[in-house]
Amino acid sequence: MSRKALLIVDMSYDFVADDGGLTVGTPAQTIVPDIVRTADLFLEKGDVVAVCMDAHTEDDPHFELWPKHNIIGTKGQELYGELGTWYDKNKENKSVLYIPKPEYDAFFNTNLEEELLAADVGEVYVVGVCTDICNFLTVYGAYARGFKTVAIYDQMTTFTQNQNIFIQQMESIFKTKIVYTSDLKKLE
Repeated sequence: MSRKALLIVDMSYDFVADDGGLTVGTPAQTIVPDIVRTADLFLEKGDVVAVCMDAHTEDDPHFELWPKHNIIGTKGQELYGELGTWYDKNKENKSVLYIPKPEYDAFFNTNLEEELLAADVGEVYVVGVCTDICNFLTVYGAYARGFKTVAIYDQMTTFTQNQNIFIQQMESIFKTKIVYTSDLKKLE
């Protein structure tokens, strides 16, 4: 397994825009440019970029726990801003995947594992929202399936105060390597 994959988790209108259904708001908006640059870097190196996006139906039981968000076919489920533009420009690239997900973990009941294995991916980098929910559980999903995991600390955020705790948990439990955007120069 020689390739890497960047997993962009839940960077939708509902999670990022000020008026989104379950928004992180400004902290999520702030990380968009770095995620776009990182996605470009991964494609330039011949690696994989997977957009992993919550995909809910209007009557999803998930909404007993959370406000409505990422309903299939709505503006709320669209990739936010510059990320949407990036995806539209690159979606025909065979190294760009779009993975709708029914749950927090992008591997649960999706074809993400099969797609990554078919692309010879052995290591996944995770960015997006929310650090303490979908990112954490996606890192676990990758770890549980034998992928090495890397969290890009400053390209993750959440709407709680639990950012650092969950990053530390990724590192201690799943042996996730923690890097920063500035560290990505070493990938070039």
